Amino acid sequence: MIYEERIYTIMPGKMADIERRFADHTLKLFEKHGIKVVGFWKTILGRQNFELVYILQYRDMNERMDKWEAFTKDPEWIKARNDSETHGPLVAQVENKILSPLPFSQLK
Repeated sequence: MIYEERIYTIMPGKMADIERRFADHTLKLFEKHGIKVVGFWKTILGRQNFELVYILQYRDMNERMDKWEAFTKDPEWIKARNDSETHGPLVAQVENKILSPLPFSQLK
């Protein structure tokens, strides 16, 4: 297994909007495309308190590339993203990392 950590720096005042987009649209589309979510978090104490963080799980990089490509091209996702950004973008920056578990990790 590999894991993808995605950190979204949210535009000022848009945290509720991005949370709503995930809850109402993105999670259903992840399920549709077989993208497994490990969890979601938002930073409440730390360097920045306007981050949304989530982790996805894949068998390997090929599965990640195939599923992510299908998701990003899905007309439902494109519409949901565009509709949620009629008053401007929700995300200022995206950082993602591909993580490989160590032998002693609880997640393999």
